[in-house]
Amino acid sequence: MSHQSQDNVPAATPEQLREQVEHTREQLGRTVEALAGKADIKGQTKAKAAEVKEQAVEQAALLTGRLRDTSSQAAELIKDKTPDPVVEQVTHAAAQARDGAAHVGRMVAENTPDPVRRKAASVGAAARAGRGPLLAVAALAVLLVLRRNRRRK
Repeated sequence: MSHQSQDNVPAATPEQLREQVEHTREQLGRTVEALAGKADIKGQTKAKAAEVKEQAVEQAALLTGRLRDTSSQAAELIKDKTPDPVVEQVTHAAAQARDGAAHVGRMVAENTPDPVRRKAASVGAAARAGRGPLLAVAALAVLLVLRRNRRRK
């Protein structure tokens, strides 16, 4: 005697039913994972943020490379177009400026009274310890001493 349903379709064997159940479970598992992924707003946001960050880093690298290339080309063009006498004059002027600054530094050190020099040294030590405003006060004191010395001459 065969088992048939009311529609005259043969009944599924227990093995076929197990396979259908397993197949349905797999589909259900994939569906649940997809729904969980869609519901994970925080994870999606992090993934999108990472993607945007990566794109921004790539764009910044491209722009930096382009700027570097352009500035190098501009520097080469300027160097090629600048006459040698001008380059020599600029080099000479830079050397004179360095020498002048060194000379002024020596003059300030020689003409600054000892009490002011000691005070400037203590203010400088405090400034190096992370006290920026004291450095500004020391600079102002040096400028005032220089101004006073110029008036005396």
